[in-house]
Amino acid sequence: MLDAASTAFVTLMDPWRLFLLSAGVIMGLVLGILPGIGGLAGTALLLPFTFNMDPYAAMALLLGLASTTATGDPIPAILFGVPGGAGSAATVLDGLPMAKRGEASRALSAAYMSSMLGGIFGAILMGISLPILRPIMLYIGSPELLAFAALGISMVAVLSGNTPLRGLTVAGIGLLISMIGSDPQTGTLRWTLDTLYLWEGPPLVPIVLGLFALPELADLAIGRTAIAGNMAKTDARGMWQGAKDCFDHWWLVLRCSWLGAALGAVPGISGAVVDWLAYGHALRTEKGAQASFGKGDVRGVIASESANNSREGGALVPTVAFGVPGSAGMAILMGAFMIHGLVPGPDMLSKHLNVTYAMVWSVALANILGAGLCYIFSEQFAKLATLRYTLIMPSTLGIIYIGAFQGARNWGDLWTLLIFGILGWTMKQMKFPRPPLVLGIVLGEVVERYLFISIQRYGVQWFSRPIVIVLFAMALFGLLRPLRQDIKGHGGLVKMLSGFGMTPQLKSKQLFHVFLLCVIGWALMEASAWNFSAKIVPMIVGGMAFAFCLFSLLNEIFRQPAPAVETGLAAAVQQDLQQKIHMDLESDTDHIPTRQLALRGAIFFGWLLAFMGSMSVIGLIPTVPLFVIMYMRLEGPEPWKLVIPQAIGLTVFIYLVFDQLLTIPWPPTYFGTWFPALKGVIPSL
Repeated sequence: MLDAASTAFVTLMDPWRLFLLSAGVIMGLVLGILPGIGGLAGTALLLPFTFNMDPYAAMALLLGLASTTATGDPIPAILFGVPGGAGSAATVLDGLPMAKRGEASRALSAAYMSSMLGGIFGAILMGISLPILRPIMLYIGSPELLAFAALGISMVAVLSGNTPLRGLTVAGIGLLISMIGSDPQTGTLRWTLDTLYLWEGPPLVPIVLGLFALPELADLAIGRTAIAGNMAKTDARGMWQGAKDCFDHWWLVLRCSWLGAALGAVPGISGAVVDWLAYGHALRTEKGAQASFGKGDVRGVIASESANNSREGGALVPTVAFGVPGSAGMAILMGAFMIHGLVPGPDMLSKHLNVTYAMVWSVALANILGAGLCYIFSEQFAKLATLRYTLIMPSTLGIIYIGAFQGARNWGDLWTLLIFGILGWTMKQMKFPRPPLVLGIVLGEVVERYLFISIQRYGVQWFSRPIVIVLFAMALFGLLRPLRQDIKGHGGLVKMLSGFGMTPQLKSKQLFHVFLLCVIGWALMEASAWNFSAKIVPMIVGGMAFAFCLFSLLNEIFRQPAPAVETGLAAAVQQDLQQKIHMDLESDTDHIPTRQLALRGAIFFGWLLAFMGSMSVIGLIPTVPLFVIMYMRLEGPEPWKLVIPQAIGLTVFIYLVFDQLLTIPWPPTYFGTWFPALKGVIPSL
């Protein structure tokens, strides 16, 4: 092993291969910074260019990109609250509050350093574990994968913060959303609303951008301020402090890196959930985390980013050892294996061991180089947080729309973005935690698939497997832990129940519970007419979600009220919750009266509808300069000397990068349908 590792390192030090590795790193960082684009498009784009390369050079280029996409993700997440990818959503919880209080440089530095350390640790773990884990991985079957997914869902209890019933309700809705589409067993179409777009279920990218990106931009527009008003700490001192934080919390970095690599090695566990699980682990285990996480604690950034980057090394393990891709990016990487005559399996651990360890070195070196580049330009990135919202909003929204369209490249992606944007903003105002919704969507498909396979292959005996028993016991303990803590905190079950009165406390904010009950009830009515095999799991999940939502509503109606507050909707809702921790971003608009808050929110989402309306008629590229000009002039008003350069610059950037380089197909338009000749003049038609 040592001989193969040293030979691979010397081979990779060739100047041409190092150049290709660096090129992949730069492209990975750029794709990470652009919200919603991700590394899949870049990896697929680069694949044809590797035909004439040797395996070492090809893997250096592809892994340089794949390993550093997550390094660029935290930049928009921390500065704007817009996750660069689904795997950096948890970074927003503490990174954005740090940026708002002038600690953007510290948060970015902590993200870069923990990403680098996590990536290196993931590569080391891969290099050591490949020969060792092979017999263990061969033992893991669908029951174990189901138990892993169940353990992941149990993290809902942690991600729900101080509102476990709300979190369980939202997680149940996420599970139901994951079941939308054609049932894999019977082919029954479930909740597709007679649209072809939903036959395979709504894509994750527009859902994540809608839930986490649009609500933060909405609050920015409603508050009408810059992200950070204080830049005193965004300097070299902040950069040094962020790096120092990672070494001060080195044990947290190691634990979360191991967790990310281990979960990355389990096929079917998406990268979109790894950072949430690591964040929940840190919340449970770090001293004082209950009081400070979600309010700008650097440990939240470290936990999320170290796990986020280490998963690539873990995902390579099943890809190389068994030919089972650990992620979508690894599936594309397997195409490179075939191009170069490499067969995943025993040969990669014997005849081609040098190539295998070249991959390990590529991942490690890419993380070091990516973090170094981010440190060089971090000061410029941090200064973006001081710009007025009218300067940030048009460009960010344009890129978000393009990123959301990469879900299924259908107009349905844009409607999904808008719908989940409104839902996410409402949930944020009502203090409903959003992370459990993503967790349910990501793991729902995994649970249903592996449950069906386990029952068909093993019958009821699958539950007696040792690993399954241990994992299910851990999951049950995780789900019941909040209830046990609540009873203990009140001094017993009787004292906890004494906090309820017989007089109902009816408030307008409880209408959101009623809305959710209606949605779940409609879903259950639709499911009742399906084939038994297609409806059994949705009926169980939907019934539990309905019960949790009903109990949550009754809890709020009959719990003794807290003192009323007149400063806005979000603040009024907050007064009715226990003051522990809210596992989501706190609203910055609670000082705004409810009527004004609703009006400004309607104006923001009205801009989005106007953007989509213009795009449906004349196409995205012509819409971009019009939107920039209209938004900056009407909302600002910004001077023409700023408006015109931004309108032209953003349009040229989108045209060159997305139309010419990535050749993205644009949403169909009315002009393109009725006047086909115009397509040659205006690309986005």
